[in-house]
Amino acid sequence: MNDSIPVALTIAGSDSSAGAGIQADLKTFSALGVYGLTAVTCVVAELPGKVSRIEPVSTDLVQEQIKLLAKSFQIDAIKTGLLCSAAIISVVAKSIVDLWHQGPLVVDPVITATGGDPLLERDATDAYKYELFPLATLITPNLDEAGQLLGEKISERALMERAGKELEEKFNTAILLKGGHLCGDDAVDLLFANGKVTEFSAPFVRDIATHGTGCTYSAAITAGLAANMNLEDSIARAKKFVTSCIANRLRWESKSGANIDALNHSPNDG
Repeated sequence: MNDSIPVALTIAGSDSSAGAGIQADLKTFSALGVYGLTAVTCVVAELPGKVSRIEPVSTDLVQEQIKLLAKSFQIDAIKTGLLCSAAIISVVAKSIVDLWHQGPLVVDPVITATGGDPLLERDATDAYKYELFPLATLITPNLDEAGQLLGEKISERALMERAGKELEEKFNTAILLKGGHLCGDDAVDLLFANGKVTEFSAPFVRDIATHGTGCTYSAAITAGLAANMNLEDSIARAKKFVTSCIANRLRWESKSGANIDALNHSPNDG
């Protein structure tokens, strides 16, 4: 393998429709010139807007995947996605501490699917807060996830700013609070890092019913960090990339006659 190619590891679930999870992460890594590795935490039978079934991988197998990869590759950055349970979050955190150098770690705290289906066991939030978040370089919650972490609803820009500052202070790491669920003409995200707030904005793409935007966004940030880009530049490029993936989405008609949308991860669109 060419040693000049950055290597990134995604620790996340497998999405049968390939629009989110490790499939979206690998497409994103490849599009942005990074070699992607995977440690699968669970298998999810899903389509955009519908989660049919989730089956976790054993904690021993999750740990073995990370152990084997950490011993065999020079991993430049890691991201986590769907971790499913407190036990898996704990073993991922322990594996990162025991097996990996202190490089960039992006934690996407996946709690619910885009369609609202729960993806994380109820008792797992504390494992995030006390075991994995302290290791993170960046945490990337959307407004719903941030609301669940803080126990409050975030429905406007002022509340978003307050929540981001509170999360940065609470977990002592950078927070990218994604504001795509707010109403408005632009999708605005706010980075809270070192007491500073930086805005990243792009036109809001309407009339789309896909999923995997959070996975793609965090994977694109991870790709930038793996290639030694700084945090703000990594986020700015990732924002442009995910906006392009949405704008150039793919669409099929299902057998029932409904449309199925998927992000377009073509390298030409980044």
